[in-house]
Amino acid sequence: MERSTEFLSNIDLVVGPRGHRRWPDAVKAQIVAETLVEGASVDAVARRYDMRANHLSEWRRMAREGKLVLPALAEEPSFATLVVREDVDVAPEPAQLSPLDLICGAVTVRLDARTSAARIAEIARALNAPS
Repeated sequence: MERSTEFLSNIDLVVGPRGHRRWPDAVKAQIVAETLVEGASVDAVARRYDMRANHLSEWRRMAREGKLVLPALAEEPSFATLVVREDVDVAPEPAQLSPLDLICGAVTVRLDARTSAARIAEIARALNAPS
């Protein structure tokens, strides 16, 4: 069984004897991340890597389900302008906060929206801890 390696846009992937490409998870994640950039389309990114758009859409589904870890996007943070108003007589009613669901496999933990970030992190670590 002979294998070769082809280089496509500086990406190292394995091509099997029947010409089927095997994409490493890191490469899949990088390609999926390219589809998340503002103005990018799945079809355009798929064409750039000489692949079918439905194949790339499957990788995007895997990323949504947590089966494919995406690299951090190197975007500059954006800030909103702070406007201070002194002419407001009555404080607005606070918006009703929705509960927060942490889902890990078949386990769902519903938390109050006012749960602290530290407590949420503790619960998330416990859910992901090896059994």
